[in-house]
Amino acid sequence: MHNNRYTIIFTTLITMVLAFVLSSVYSSLEEITEANVQADIKKNILTSLGFQPSEEIPWSKENVEAIFNESVESFVIDDLGNVIPDKFPEDIDPKLNANFFPLYRKVIDGTIEGYAIPISGKGLWGTMYGYFSIEPDGATAKGITFYKHIETPGLGAEVDKPWFQQNYVGKKFVDGSGNLIGIQAIKGKVDNSSTESYHQVDGISGATMTSKGLNNFLLKDLRTYNSYFEQVRRENKG
Repeated sequence: MHNNRYTIIFTTLITMVLAFVLSSVYSSLEEITEANVQADIKKNILTSLGFQPSEEIPWSKENVEAIFNESVESFVIDDLGNVIPDKFPEDIDPKLNANFFPLYRKVIDGTIEGYAIPISGKGLWGTMYGYFSIEPDGATAKGITFYKHIETPGLGAEVDKPWFQQNYVGKKFVDGSGNLIGIQAIKGKVDNSSTESYHQVDGISGATMTSKGLNNFLLKDLRTYNSYFEQVRRENKG
């Protein structure tokens, strides 16, 4: 009986100590993990805006942070396209600020060279997360990246490959009248002689559902920001 009581007490104490140690390790790792996630997100924003690593300046966490702080302005707009003063993307609380949206602007030597917006939505197997960048005209795709998805390798997962993402560069997501129409990843190759080709990209063979999901949520997210970019397009017409 004595031995059983000793065993129970010893096991309980060991369990409590291990639980405390694991909790402490998890807390410290959680901060590191979150910092790495934020660095990866900034890297994707920079990539969508046309920044690329080099041998001299690789994509280290420190370099990404420095380039982002030097060349990207972060701000927040509402659903009417108005900029919210003194509010930044990290200040948005999804539960309290459902009508606030983050926006990123590439500025080099005082000149706006592009914008980036977050995009997300259902693919075939789950939610895809990325960034879509826009030229200063507010109507033309500058780039697209994805930093998280669970699509099928060799099929839907091709969305994060350069060959697919490059297809979006230079494509228009508004028509000649300024109406938002999005960009469609189609089945097969784009017919460049077609009048529709300016807002179409080559699809991914065998990944119809992924492509359809991307088409739908890209248009949805562009609608969210359309009020702001309508203003940009008007200013460009001058």
